[in-house]
Amino acid sequence: MSGSSTTTVPSPPPAATDLATLQVVERRVLWLATAIVHHANRVRENRSGVKVGGHQASSASMVSLMTALWFSELRAEDRVSVKPHASPALHAINYLLGWLEPRYLESLRAFGGLQSYPSRTKDPDPVDYSTGSVGIGATAPIWGAIARRYLEHRFEAPPMGRQIAILGDAELDEGAVWEAIADPSVARLGEVLWVIDLNRQSLDRVVPDIAFGRLAGMFEAAGWQCLTVKYGRRLEELFGRPGGPELKRRIDLMPNEEYQRLLRAAPEELRERLPGRGRKLAKLIGELEDGELRAAFRDLGGHDLGKLIEAYRAVEHDRPTVIFAYTIKGWSLPIEGHPENHSALLTGEQFAELGAQLGADPDDPWAAFATDSPEGELCAAAAAALARDVPPPREPPHVPPALGRRHRGRESTQQAFGRFFVDLFHDAPEVAERVVTVSPDVASSTNLGGWINKAEIFSVGERRDWFADDRQTLVHWHETVSGRHIELGIAETNLVGLLGELGATWSRYGQPLLPIGTIYDPFVARALEPWSFGMYAGGQSILVGTPSGVSLAPEGGAHQSIVTPSIGIGQPGCTFWEPAFGQDLEWTLLHALSRLGRPDGQSAYFRLSTRPIDQALAGGDTSEGRRRLVLAGGYALRRARGRPDVTLVGMGAVVPELLAAADELNGRVDAICVTSADLLFGGLRGRAGLEEQPHAILDELFPAERAAPLVTVLDGDPNALAFLAAVNGTPLTALGVTRFGQSGELADVYEHHEIDSESVVGAALDLIG
Repeated sequence: MSGSSTTTVPSPPPAATDLATLQVVERRVLWLATAIVHHANRVRENRSGVKVGGHQASSASMVSLMTALWFSELRAEDRVSVKPHASPALHAINYLLGWLEPRYLESLRAFGGLQSYPSRTKDPDPVDYSTGSVGIGATAPIWGAIARRYLEHRFEAPPMGRQIAILGDAELDEGAVWEAIADPSVARLGEVLWVIDLNRQSLDRVVPDIAFGRLAGMFEAAGWQCLTVKYGRRLEELFGRPGGPELKRRIDLMPNEEYQRLLRAAPEELRERLPGRGRKLAKLIGELEDGELRAAFRDLGGHDLGKLIEAYRAVEHDRPTVIFAYTIKGWSLPIEGHPENHSALLTGEQFAELGAQLGADPDDPWAAFATDSPEGELCAAAAAALARDVPPPREPPHVPPALGRRHRGRESTQQAFGRFFVDLFHDAPEVAERVVTVSPDVASSTNLGGWINKAEIFSVGERRDWFADDRQTLVHWHETVSGRHIELGIAETNLVGLLGELGATWSRYGQPLLPIGTIYDPFVARALEPWSFGMYAGGQSILVGTPSGVSLAPEGGAHQSIVTPSIGIGQPGCTFWEPAFGQDLEWTLLHALSRLGRPDGQSAYFRLSTRPIDQALAGGDTSEGRRRLVLAGGYALRRARGRPDVTLVGMGAVVPELLAAADELNGRVDAICVTSADLLFGGLRGRAGLEEQPHAILDELFPAERAAPLVTVLDGDPNALAFLAAVNGTPLTALGVTRFGQSGELADVYEHHEIDSESVVGAALDLIG
């Protein structure tokens, strides 16, 4: 049985909130959010003619949720993730708080202006979490909570606040959401709060059926507190009248599609269709004026500020909480409830009518509240309550250029990776102190066992290791709040989500961590989007894909990665490494660690192998000169006397085949070992003046006076090295894996995919005639 952990996050003080003033602010947020999108599409010059877009309807459904939260309930320690399509509402709130200059309100989706979706790194106003692809912003506060807790037990951390996600109900269709909810550690995070904008519409349609009960049951089964804000006070008052229970039953059982359709109905049509055969209900409706009937029917709890505040204050904080708030997509706009309103834009006439309805001037859309007005004073008070001290960034520890190990005998890069952590403990303890490793239930099979025995497992609460006294246990699974390895369930998206947040603590809290995640390389593609998004949001980490390629032949074709080298080369904000030898791995991994946790830092991706390689093939050179070349992207293993007839280039596990081919050719052959195709490709662009990248390594490896036809080989897609033909304009044959793999002996598999030494020799002979 697991231990328990209670999070003490006090609720905001139950101060009386002036709902009338809050409603005025709510209307202004709605107006500003709508006007921001309107200006971008209807007012600002569009030179390209390409649609600008925006989401007036999605913002409108969130206005009440966000107004109640920001202007009544939030504290400075809280962090909020806002659903991507509500970014105009977030910018409107930041403007009212005095955190966004008026000129930016006219820059939505313009170059250098407000981003399409909230961005920590690109928006000019405060954004706690970057959101974009649906589902990623929902889970980010979960990983942010774990990252902050990790800091709390090892380093200085700010006071614990709530980690809040405001998300759309359609985001619950994303599998990554449920992968995160199901992880056992999440049930202990009482600071996590999700507020679901239950508008029952997605991009193209009204969501069919009534799914609330099923969704709530899934959250409760995962250990979450579930709260619902379904009806506003006006409807609840009607429910208490004669005929009221029938009205409630009618709306409760109404399909989503019918409710959305009746939102569009005129009062006379609503009077006809709503009662059905219910006489008591018809009598109740007959007592209401047209305006009362229309207002009552759309009086959902997600637009009742008082009900929302009550729900926010009902959170118990002993476990994660989800609030389902029923809303109307496009609330208070002419397009409300329409199934095609997702990207719909108000016309100029509709925009002017909205201004009259909300008390705003379309000719002066950015007017602020008077500072001495109740609304101005509320905005000022909220801004003061939410003001944060920006922690000064702490310098990461100095990472040494090398460790003390001598790499001898036969060793795979995965084995060298596991030994690296033991050496780091002994030779650079101050660096090891900042390292945190993460794995989706593959720690032992990616050679992290030795590190785990020393670093222990991080857990939100202490857990007993029932196998601690078992002498046959090799990996001691001691879970404690001071551990330095975080083990998740088998969900790669969880891994990279947590990596992104651990890698952002340097900018969020001023505390740099050095996060390293291990994953089977074939599953990098499965985690690609959230991994990339974490880097876009400012997270800096190292992802290690191992084992990789068809070199893990006995594992079968399903576990053989092909496209991952191309992924590594193409991924922005990240340097891709695929070293062949243990010494190369040590140098490159130390270098990658030195690039984390700093404003000019960068992430890294390593592709490793379980294939043992004779370390003597590297020549035994451990000089600073070779280290410099390794970190620049590659080095020469063989140089022919005079100009070579052919240059053989290899990367990673197939370097022994490259050298065997060089021996068999027994002529004028240069053999080049690539450590980072990414850096070499960047050098080629740098030499062309396309970006600021060093390119001296190209002249070092492929000097013009030694230009010769090229044969490239790697255990992956051959296009990853095909660009090398452009270095000197030479013929090139690219060998690699282009078909799905299969089980077998390594020699047979290499021959099948034509990456064996004989295939290299044949390609070379074809080139040189």
